[in-house]
Amino acid sequence: MAKLKLKAKEIRAIGYPEGPVVSVAMQVMEKHYKHTKEEKAMEILKAVLASPADYLDDTVLQLIARKLVPEQPIEGQEISLNQQGVQFIVFGSKFIEPAAMNQMYQAAKLPVAVAGALMPDAHAGYGLPIGGVLAVDNAVIPYGVGVDIGCRMCLSVFDIDPAILKQCNHYLSQLLQENTLFGSGRAFEISTDHAVMDREEFKDTTLLKGLQRKAAKQLGSSGSGNHFVEFGTIEVTEQDAVWGVAPGRYLGLLSHSGSRGLGAAIAGYYTRIARSKRRLPGETSNLAWLTLDEAEGIEYWRAMNLAGDYSAACHQVIHQKIARQFGRSPISRVENHHNFAWKEWHNGKEVIVHRKGATPAGKDVLGIIPGSMTAKGFVVKGKGEMAAIDSASHGAGRKMSRSVAMNSITRNRLNEMLKLYGVTLLGGGLDEAPDAYKDIEVVMEAQKALVDVVASFTPSIVKMDGIVSGRKRGEEDSIA
Repeated sequence: MAKLKLKAKEIRAIGYPEGPVVSVAMQVMEKHYKHTKEEKAMEILKAVLASPADYLDDTVLQLIARKLVPEQPIEGQEISLNQQGVQFIVFGSKFIEPAAMNQMYQAAKLPVAVAGALMPDAHAGYGLPIGGVLAVDNAVIPYGVGVDIGCRMCLSVFDIDPAILKQCNHYLSQLLQENTLFGSGRAFEISTDHAVMDREEFKDTTLLKGLQRKAAKQLGSSGSGNHFVEFGTIEVTEQDAVWGVAPGRYLGLLSHSGSRGLGAAIAGYYTRIARSKRRLPGETSNLAWLTLDEAEGIEYWRAMNLAGDYSAACHQVIHQKIARQFGRSPISRVENHHNFAWKEWHNGKEVIVHRKGATPAGKDVLGIIPGSMTAKGFVVKGKGEMAAIDSASHGAGRKMSRSVAMNSITRNRLNEMLKLYGVTLLGGGLDEAPDAYKDIEVVMEAQKALVDVVASFTPSIVKMDGIVSGRKRGEEDSIA
C-alpha cells in the first residue's frame, strides 16, 4: 500500500490558514496515518479544522488542534507547583493509562488543591484528565471544567413495551432523524423558544452578548464526537425508593450532549485569561485558575452556570420534541451533568469541586453512566463516598484515542459489532466504535463502593454525528 503524501496547497484549499499549522498537519498525517487514503486523511483534517477544541484531548491530533486555537501572551506571575501533592484515591487503577495518572499527580500539586480522586474510566485529557475530580480552595479552573461545559446525560422513561424497538425500528429511527441535529458548528435555521435564552447573564459581558444569537440557533442540537440520542430498553429489576419506577421493562430515550459553541467559547476565553494571570510550568499551564474574589473569576462562574443551564435546556428541547411527535409523555426522567464545578463541603470546609468527565454521586443522588453504542448503560444511585469526593465515572472511558481508533478499527469490524448486538446506527464514526472503549462491566465493578445500580439501559437505535448509512440489514419497514 502506497504511503500517504499530502501537499500544502491541498491543505490550504480546505480552509487551513497560512502558517506553521499546515506543515504540522502534513507531518502528523503522514506519520500517524501513513497507510490512510488521501480522501480519508482530508476528512480528518476538515473535522479538526471545523472544531479544534474537540481534538485538544487527542494524543495525536491535538498537535494540529493546538495550532488552530489562538494563544494569548502570558504576562502574569510565575507560580511553582507544590513539591508534595494532596493525596488522592484511584479507583480501577489497573486499567488507567500512565498519562492520565501523571496528569492527576500534577493537578494534585497545584497550590490551590485540597483533595482529588480519579475515576475508573479515566484517560488523558487536556489539563485535568478525563475522569479526574479535583477540589480546590476558592478558585475555579476553566480547563478543570473543560470545553464542553455542563455536558449532560438525560434519560426519559416511557411506559411502553420495548418490543416496539424491533417492530417499529424505521419509525423510531425517523423520529431521531427528524428531531435531532448533530455536528460541530451546525445550527437550526429557526430558533426554539426557551427561557434560558432570556437570561440576564447574556448581558454581562461582550463575550456573552456576542454568543447569544448563535446559542439560540444551536439550542436543542448536539455536537460531534461521543454525543448521541438513542432509543433502547430500560430494565428495572427491583423497586427503588429514591427513583420510584416499578420493576419491569420500558422504552427509554437517552441523550448525551453539552453546551455547544457557547461552552467552548467560554472555556477558551477564560482559560486564556487564567493563563495570562498565573503562569504554571509545562503542561500544567492549562490548569491555571481564577479566584472567586476577582472579577474574571466571578464572570467565569456566572458564564459557566449559564452554559450548564443552556446544556440542560438543549436536552429538554430534544426530549420534548421527540415525546410530542411520539405522542406519549415519559413517566420518569433522570439526568445529571459533568464537566462542571460545584460549591460543596468537604471535611467541614467549602471547596470548589471540579468533575471533568465524572458523575456526581452524593448520597442517594441519581445519575446515568453509559457504556458504548453496543454496551449497556446504567441508572445509578450515589453512595456519597467521601474518598471519591461524592463522584463516579461518567461512562466506560476510552481505551483508544480518536486517532488510534480511526487508524486501526475498520468499518467491517464496526458493522460486525452492530449486527452482533442488533444495533441500528444512524451516523457515527470509527472513533466511536465499541472497540475504542473500555469494558463498562469492569468499570462498574471497580466503583461498587461509589454507586448502586438501579436499572440498566440497552441501546438499540443510536443517532450520532456523521453520514447515515441506512437501516440494519434485513430490517422491515414498519409504522407505529
